[in-house]
Amino acid sequence: MRTAIFAGGSEQVTRLGFGAMGLGGTLGTYTEEELVSSLLHSLDQGITFIDTARAYGESERLVGKALKQWSGVKPFLASKVQSLGEGSVGWGTPIPVESAYPAGWLRKSTEISLRELGVDTIDLMQLHQYWPQWSKQDYWLEELLRLKEEGKIRYIGVSLPDQRHDIALSLVNSGQIDSIQTVFNIFDPLPLDCLIPACEENNVAFIARCVMDEGGLSGFLTEETTFEEGDYRKSYFDYVPRSMYIERIDKLRKFIPQYADNFAELAIKFVLKHPGVTTALVSMHVPAYADQNIAALAKEPLPDDIFEEIFRYHRWVRNFYDTKFW
Repeated sequence: MRTAIFAGGSEQVTRLGFGAMGLGGTLGTYTEEELVSSLLHSLDQGITFIDTARAYGESERLVGKALKQWSGVKPFLASKVQSLGEGSVGWGTPIPVESAYPAGWLRKSTEISLRELGVDTIDLMQLHQYWPQWSKQDYWLEELLRLKEEGKIRYIGVSLPDQRHDIALSLVNSGQIDSIQTVFNIFDPLPLDCLIPACEENNVAFIARCVMDEGGLSGFLTEETTFEEGDYRKSYFDYVPRSMYIERIDKLRKFIPQYADNFAELAIKFVLKHPGVTTALVSMHVPAYADQNIAALAKEPLPDDIFEEIFRYHRWVRNFYDTKFW
């Protein structure tokens, strides 16, 4: 299992992380037993990084339930403070930090997370949304620092609300945080331009999410694929005519099987090629997904020229929030 140092310290985490959004019911319906078993299966296969959030429905509770059953080495546990912005507020467009995280809310949300997870300390607590205007207000950071001093959290991070990676540059360079989480995949490789190098220079952990572009980069999508009500992906792949999405995926077939056994492996290899990526979050709420994703870590990395070709000619940057929230 490949690992990376977290935030310039001495702690090692697996370069593939269990993205626990799928435990909240937004990626299909599964029984509670199936979801708990999926996390235990991933831990058993060597995964040591779990990322969840207050906003992910029952995810924190289910992670806590799995951890009570887990007898191995304690995994690195990350969660996110829930924003109080209602509906779309604060995601597609900025809101004042006082609206998203009023004074005292960071502590209250963290304490709820601690209870749901059944732990005394959360390794990484992240703001679930961040806007650069908030750097003018320091009370939110002071609240997180107090929680750190009390031992309730160990590291402080932010999760960016959408694909505008540059909004975090000043925060990364400030030395005030330990991690950044944002969208990074074959279609959107822009963090490589400046954000990932900045994180490397400042010993800030870089956590990649949407590695599979909500599953699309796994190659599962067809014109006939349907999604049940409540599934996060129900409108995602129809941002443009679905045929256009499938056409983009088909252009990646030239790299399979010579450089990857399947699309998921190609997506993971691409994201983990750069050493500045600390961990890549993927949905592993189905054991078969976990096995396929974890297997990619044992494979040879993409050759430099192939990585460069994908980076230059297969990007397709789209901001999902354009249609979801605007």
